Amino acid sequence: MIIQEELKMNVLAIGNSFSNDAIRYLHQITRAGGQKLSVVGLYYGGCTLDRHYRYMLAEEKGYELVYNGHSTGFFISLKQALLSREWDVITVQQASGRSFDPDSYYPYINALVDYARQCAPKAKIVVHQTWAYEQGSAKLEKVGYADHKDMFADIQKAYELAAEKIGADGIIPSGQLFQNMLAGGFEKIHRDTFHATLGAGRYALGLLWYRMITGTDVTDNLFCDFDEEVTQEEISTIKRLVQEFEPLTLN
Repeated sequence: MIIQEELKMNVLAIGNSFSNDAIRYLHQITRAGGQKLSVVGLYYGGCTLDRHYRYMLAEEKGYELVYNGHSTGFFISLKQALLSREWDVITVQQASGRSFDPDSYYPYINALVDYARQCAPKAKIVVHQTWAYEQGSAKLEKVGYADHKDMFADIQKAYELAAEKIGADGIIPSGQLFQNMLAGGFEKIHRDTFHATLGAGRYALGLLWYRMITGTDVTDNLFCDFDEEVTQEEISTIKRLVQEFEPLTLN
């Protein structure tokens, strides 16, 4: 049983390590903004949409539950998570190694979203747009790209198509934010050429989710309790870049 508490918003991320990166600081950032948000992540490393689909059909307790950015060691099924509370937002995404291939999304994302809507009819369905691998990395070359910009262009198209096909309530543009950070002078936002760095990378993602989901101005948010050092200059730049995104309309 997931802990229940009085909250302004409940968010469920059906994902993998990339969603873990995005939600690591989300609860704390929201609290620093004077608001209440609980975020639960369903984590299986590298989980693809077809694996999510298989877990759904089998009602398998294949996910480690991540609560407000922290691993719990507790394993849960998708059905248990969906029925555990009333969700305001549910996010879905493809694994990074297939995110650029639109054919890999179907029919799995449609079935997952239909199931989520049956179990949590009041929830808004949001697509989490993941990001490209680091320029020059072996992993980028392995998936067939010489330039990270080309990988992201395909990722962007695939997520936009998926959002349209499932009738999503919006997209959280994490991949676009990472591209903007690179263009804005950040030299290192990947910690292992594909996951986000524990400091600036995860902070930027969390701040973006906060802005997109709650619609809040992030300029004066005081959160600074990072797992890895983030300079004041980096914080200011990330806030500026995140603030440029128009929030989702989820009401």
